[in-house]
Amino acid sequence: MFVSDKWKSYRLLDASDGMRLEKWGEYVLVRPDPQVLWNGVKKSGLWDKYDGYYSRSSSGGGSWENRGFPEEWKISYGDLNFKIKPMGFKHTGIFPEQAANWDFCRKLIEDSGRENSVLNLFGYTGGATVACAKAGARVCHVDAAKGMVSLCRENAALSGLSDAPVRYIVDDCIKFVERELRRGNKYTGIIMDPPSYGRGPGGELWKLEENIFSFIRLTVRLLDERPLFFLINSYTTGLSPKTVEYMSAVALKEAGLAGKAESSELGLVVESTGLALPCGAVVRWSF
Repeated sequence: MFVSDKWKSYRLLDASDGMRLEKWGEYVLVRPDPQVLWNGVKKSGLWDKYDGYYSRSSSGGGSWENRGFPEEWKISYGDLNFKIKPMGFKHTGIFPEQAANWDFCRKLIEDSGRENSVLNLFGYTGGATVACAKAGARVCHVDAAKGMVSLCRENAALSGLSDAPVRYIVDDCIKFVERELRRGNKYTGIIMDPPSYGRGPGGELWKLEENIFSFIRLTVRLLDERPLFFLINSYTTGLSPKTVEYMSAVALKEAGLAGKAESSELGLVVESTGLALPCGAVVRWSF
């Protein structure tokens, strides 16, 4: 498991009864987590002292109970700064378990001794984009949601990267990759974090199980002849790291590229037990 254990301003305090108890900077939030299948083992004394509690609705979605958290605030991961903003579907604007992936990409870029260009697909609010830009890479950040791309720009500014060579693109990721192939553009690093289900800005339908393999085969064609890394992350239940590794290995072989794969789950340490909570599948290729 790739455990993100270097946070100072984020803490996973406890987990039980389908919920996470987390501290984001000064504020304690309680949120649902489908991986928390155990009950009756709450150990922290802060479960009833939260600043915000997200409850799911029987009709879909849900809402926050606000006991005093602000509309937005800032947390840091090393020299990276992010805006936290509790929003719909329990999101806060950052997936803290992704920090292990940020470190992976950043180290490869910093150690490469050359110029790098990174494509971040389904980039959300830009944790990976900010990390790669901080390491000195040129980054192209693509997401279908305009609001998420705007938050990525804000996170870059918070991290001192307002003038960094980052392109912010609001687009359907498949259509963007197809256009980049026609343009002949290449990247030394590619990151993708495709959702289980979604729609592009033009109503384009995405279903992970139906689209993921063809999209991987398409996207690897954008890798430079001397690539640095290719990273695929997924939160889709039932899609194992080894399944994603197999699909990407087939696609890379077809493209004439050979690399080393590491496939596992991302994790966060639950402070009350010292155990790591699994938080999604990831495959990392380095070349």
